[in-house]
This record gives sequence, structure tokens and C-alpha cells, in this order.
Amino acid sequence: MIPLTSLPGGQELPEFLTIGVSVTVPDPHGTAIQDARAGHGDPLARSIPTHVTLLPPTEVPTEALPKIEEHLAAVAAAHRPFRMVLRGGGSFRPVSPVVFVRVEEGERECRLLEADVRSGPLARELAFPYHPHVTVAHGLAEDVLDRAQEQARSFYATFPVPGFSLSRFDVDEVWRPWRSYAFS
Repeated sequence: MIPLTSLPGGQELPEFLTIGVSVTVPDPHGTAIQDARAGHGDPLARSIPTHVTLLPPTEVPTEALPKIEEHLAAVAAAHRPFRMVLRGGGSFRPVSPVVFVRVEEGERECRLLEADVRSGPLARELAFPYHPHVTVAHGLAEDVLDRAQEQARSFYATFPVPGFSLSRFDVDEVWRPWRSYAFS
């Protein structure tokens, strides 16, 4: 595995990076959710690839990247591919203004993965208990969140999950996949 020592185009890495780890929702499902998110007026729709979070945005020192890569490779090696089913909508309101598509199948695997990812060099506390989901709308007006939740009720997708991705938050405030880790 080639170490993460620079950004595309040969740019130097900053002293600290914001990273995240997630299961990617593949197309056409990922695009459909992203289009719905944009249709609700969510300004983050095109800057965040459609995903199920395993590690929320986390600032790490660049010097920790070799240990993080080793850790994520070990986590991937300890897990097997699984099937994910996304079906229906839900919301974290009133605690958080988020509407999401539910992970109906694959939730257990995501919980196990999340616990393993969020250990070792990536150990950290969470603001909320972990709940695997795919965000459809976030931080919008209540009537828009109501509409988004109603529309999400009919969503259905199924796909294999062969691994997970490490992403970075760039200076242009866009999340970009950086490296993929395949399960054994």
C-alpha cells in the first residue's frame, strides 16, 4: 500500500487533516439520494458523497497517518463483505435536524465496523450514540424536513458492501474519498 504522504497534484499535507471513514452507497442509489438531498435545498448535497458513517469528521495529525492506515487495513482484514438494504425514512428530530434513510439490513455489521474503526489511533468520543443511516436532509426548515422524511419513506436499495473508504475534508469544504479498504 502506498503511504498517504501527499495530496493529488503533489500538494504537501497540512500539519492536521480532517478525515472520516464510511461505507459508500454506490450508484445509482448514491446519486438518487444525493439528487433528493439537492432537491430539498440542502447546501451540502454535492459536497458529501452518499455514505453510511463509520467515523465522523475527526481531526488527526498528519504524522499519525501511517498508524491510521495500518489500523484501517487491520480492521478491513477482520471483517467480511455483507449485504446492505436501505429502506424507508427516519429522523433524529427534535434532538438533531436530520432526516435519513434507514439501514434495514447491514446495521449489525456497521455497528461492529464502527466500533473497530473508532478504536486504537482513531479512538474518540461521539456527540451522539452511533446509529447507522444515510442522511437525506440536514439543518433545513421543519417543513422541508417533513417533506424529505415523507419522500424517504418509499426509498429502497440493496447492494453488496465489499469494504469501506477513508475520506478527507479539503480546503474547498468538499469530502473526497482518499483510500479504499477491502474486506477479507
